[in-house]
Amino acid sequence: MLSALREAGFDVATRNHAEAILRHDFPAETAELIETLSGFNIATEELIRGGGGESGQTRRLRRALSQLGWQKHNFVVRTIVDGAEREAVSHEIDHVRRGVGGMLALEIEWNNKDPFFDRDLENFQRLHALSAVSVGIIVTRGASLQDGMLPRIRAWMEAAGLETEADLARLGIGARTAAQSAAVRRLVDHGMSYPEAFARRFVADKFGMATTHWAKLEARVRRGVGNPCPLLLIGLPETILSGGPDSHKLAELF
Repeated sequence: MLSALREAGFDVATRNHAEAILRHDFPAETAELIETLSGFNIATEELIRGGGGESGQTRRLRRALSQLGWQKHNFVVRTIVDGAEREAVSHEIDHVRRGVGGMLALEIEWNNKDPFFDRDLENFQRLHALSAVSVGIIVTRGASLQDGMLPRIRAWMEAAGLETEADLARLGIGARTAAQSAAVRRLVDHGMSYPEAFARRFVADKFGMATTHWAKLEARVRRGVGNPCPLLLIGLPETILSGGPDSHKLAELF
């Protein structure tokens, strides 16, 4: 089932027999997840306007999953001794899908600090040990997307003819801090084109190596974080970025 994602360029990894569990116990739920992810894309302009955070389309992915029954859920684990509650621990999961074969837990880590992976994997581990979760799933930026951010953003800037901070302001692209603008100016002063300088600083500031992406997730799983919970890991490919600049909008502004 997961071959469709692999063929479409997604990074896909499984641990602890997760693929067999999904195939036999959750075929319908896995199919709807694959279909939703396969149809997902983010406009490059929207990515830049969003400043690196969750864009509108990323939120639409969450809504699409919620409408299919992948709902937010707060698991509460209570320790009771002789009728008295000694401890209560909660684990909030963004998307939980109940099926005949059990329960799937899914987290989307689009652009958080990478320690969020530890939290997610450890939550899955605890919930699986309690037989509350059958498979833990994490969706994050894939390797090709991480590597492709800079050239895609640079190409979008070049196609739009954006050469100054004023050009960005006319398009309504998010306000830059003084430090960010100064960093771009320094690169331009050293001979770099404005689109290249902007793209370099934008990616470094918003999608740096210390954020959630495939390499960080893969490294943790290789160390055994989350074991022995069955895991499905999915990295979104560079091909989810779509769209060039709106020529009609540019004609009105320039």
